Amino acid sequence: MLGVFSALEISASGLAAERIRMNTTASNLANARTTRTDEGGAYRRIDPVFEAQSLNGVLDPTPSGARVSLVRVARIATDDRPGQLVHDPSHPDADARGYVEYPNVNVVEEMVNMIAASRAYEAGVTSIEAVKGMARSALGIAK
Repeated sequence: MLGVFSALEISASGLAAERIRMNTTASNLANARTTRTDEGGAYRRIDPVFEAQSLNGVLDPTPSGARVSLVRVARIATDDRPGQLVHDPSHPDADARGYVEYPNVNVVEEMVNMIAASRAYEAGVTSIEAVKGMARSALGIAK
């Protein structure tokens, strides 16, 4: 049976995962025009990869929805899609042909990701508030 603290832990894991998603999206937006990084070349878009984890800390191999699970960020993946080449021979990062590679960040796609992460975060906060309300009601019955 799912207890109050387990329900809070599940919701909190979702909030933490969505916070990381919002941070990576913010990083993508902030670097949407970065043509030179410390690693060399244009910035590459990053995205968190989520996975289910059972409440006892073991990765959950069951299909989605088959069991209540925590959300865990398995890793931050780099998007390997090519960047956009723009002809600008005057740019300091232009190649021998005069092309500059800009990041593979699509601002519209990132804004959609930010809205989705924000709404998922709001849903997690709502579920925590609901669990808190149920706990208060249960304590009120005991009086």
